[in-house]
Amino acid sequence: MCVNYRPPTPEQFGTLGAFSDLPADWRWPEETWKDYLAPILRADADGRPAACLASYGMVPRRRIPPEIKPFDTMNARAESLGERRSFAPAWRRLQLCAVPMAWFFEPCYESGRAVRHAIGMRDESLFYVAGLWREWAEEDGGTQTSFTQITINADTHPLMRRMHKPDDEKRSLVILPQDEVGDWLACTDLELARSFLRHYPASGMRDWPAPAAARKAVPASSNLELF
Repeated sequence: MCVNYRPPTPEQFGTLGAFSDLPADWRWPEETWKDYLAPILRADADGRPAACLASYGMVPRRRIPPEIKPFDTMNARAESLGERRSFAPAWRRLQLCAVPMAWFFEPCYESGRAVRHAIGMRDESLFYVAGLWREWAEEDGGTQTSFTQITINADTHPLMRRMHKPDDEKRSLVILPQDEVGDWLACTDLELARSFLRHYPASGMRDWPAPAAARKAVPASSNLELF
């Protein structure tokens, strides 16, 4: 499953909806990994799409008690959204978000070894992935937002079934069609929300080899101004 991706740069957002006027101090790494900050969209109190800077992974590493073995929550399986303790409360409350990307990364073994591939839109446009968000109370009285991405089985998807080891289950992020992003964020019914969890057509996607960049430790801030 996807554990890192390339978010848009502030400059790439341009006049893209709720991202048209980002705070001057909002910055994020060129590639997003666990516990890195990245921009997301979610509905505000009035139901309108609003930009937010959040930590990747529903349960940040620093929130895991020391007596519990660390676990990853960057991806939420659609099949168990209502069952997993890390995701079920946000899913039942329909705390839905849309994660903007330029592309995401997956390992491809077609050459006989793992080669990191980037996966994006055929027309090179930005796109959104379906996700969930939650908030954490901070000691100073503020809050921090975290998020996860939703995945579905991809055993039959012409492009995504090529990724990961031959014997592994194939998974894919849920790419939202541009004209459905607002409806996803405003969804107030669980069954309707599930109807969004489907594959994006492979004909509109492309992949290419993308050697891994050096990773940098970028801790998430604990006192972000979210809006």
